[in-house]
Amino acid sequence: MSEAEELLKATAEWDLPPERHRHFKDVLMQQIDQDRNQDLNQNLNQDRGPSVRPSARRRLTRPAVLVPLASAALAGALLVTLPVDGRAPAARATPSATAAGALVTLNRIATAAMASDTIRVRDDQFVYVRTLERSNTGSFSGPVRLGALHTEERWTSQDPGPVRVTGWLRSSGKDAIMPGRLGPIETTDPVPVGVFHPTYRWLASLPTDPDALLARLYKEARPVEGESRDQAVFSLIGDLIGGAVMPPANAAAFYRAAAKLPGVREIPDAVDAAGRHGIAITLDDTGFATRDEWIFDRETLALLGSRFYITDPDRGITTEALAGTSAVMKTAVVDKEGEVPARAAAR
Repeated sequence: MSEAEELLKATAEWDLPPERHRHFKDVLMQQIDQDRNQDLNQNLNQDRGPSVRPSARRRLTRPAVLVPLASAALAGALLVTLPVDGRAPAARATPSATAAGALVTLNRIATAAMASDTIRVRDDQFVYVRTLERSNTGSFSGPVRLGALHTEERWTSQDPGPVRVTGWLRSSGKDAIMPGRLGPIETTDPVPVGVFHPTYRWLASLPTDPDALLARLYKEARPVEGESRDQAVFSLIGDLIGGAVMPPANAAAFYRAAAKLPGVREIPDAVDAAGRHGIAITLDDTGFATRDEWIFDRETLALLGSRFYITDPDRGITTEALAGTSAVMKTAVVDKEGEVPARAAAR
């Protein structure tokens, strides 16, 4: 087996910047896959580790749902849900949820966020996030196969830029790509602050009025073919709340803005990658092939993690398949890339 074929058996992970994970149709996936292969091959011989281009949105809400080496690629899906605990798959029922319940829960989450401690971040610092991940290790055209639980650490630069290196990534565990190696998250062209480079200072500049914020997000969101603008905004919010530190008033505004999206629903019980149960918020968009869940602690209402499902009637996949899951284990502010905080900063 060639070196390239061996690499294609590895699992790439999702990128933290919010332009990740939106390209899910076959043509777009193929393009991203080709770009990833080229980028990684160009960096295999670099001592500093692989360069990870933020060519596809993630954030937290949409965890690793990846074709190997393509961190926004959709690798097909099983006809059944794959449970997080690895037990035998079972058919997934339609979530029991109501829009009214989601509205109440999101406003409770916003109130809790507003009461949280303020963490200030300087422009020369990094936001550190450590997550547990299970991601798709299946082939491009084959079924979804959730890989082993592994760890990702990300250091997001707060430099207002424009910058080419928006952060740093290190993975560890069985299905991590190049485990233990700290590599830059790079872009081809310099990126200014914004949805593609969300710094603390930029997030703090956003409107705290939910209606004004929602209007801003509708302008920023970039739906792909087949995706509603509401779904694109929901995913963008998930990207931003999952991988950043921001003032409490801004965090509260994001949740209140999400509550205004049509189709937002509450799921009474959901499990993150660490096995923690909580309340989930989702948005159903039957015209698109993906669905995200944000999972919150029932008592503290803190963000625990996320789950990501896919379905594709064009491929005969009519039952949702769990294609990725994550859990936020630590969030902190550090002074340099690679620095691991001794204790988590309050969210």
